[in-house]
Amino acid sequence: MSNNHQERDVYVAIADPTRRKLIGLLAEVDELPLHELTAQFDMGRTAVSKHLAILKDAGLVMARKEGRETRYRLNAAPLKEIQDWVSFYEGFWKERISKLHLLLEENK
Repeated sequence: MSNNHQERDVYVAIADPTRRKLIGLLAEVDELPLHELTAQFDMGRTAVSKHLAILKDAGLVMARKEGRETRYRLNAAPLKEIQDWVSFYEGFWKERISKLHLLLEENK
């Protein structure tokens, strides 16, 4: 399987600030064409397109051809994996803080 067809890790896909900004832009609209997304960055169309390809490989973005342009749409479902991972640690810290409160109450 070539790298172009491998599914990318969602954590790797969102590690880059440009890709996080693309996700944010796409979260505010139904879909945007590449030229409108490119206008939001100090980089060329090819660079933005490469970032979108990484997001697409991770399943975070869907592309649709309309005439000569490609329009992009956010698919937020893969972000659930990150939410689940963070939720685990949220529970971990809540438990630790609760134990700290009990300890502090006992030592009053």
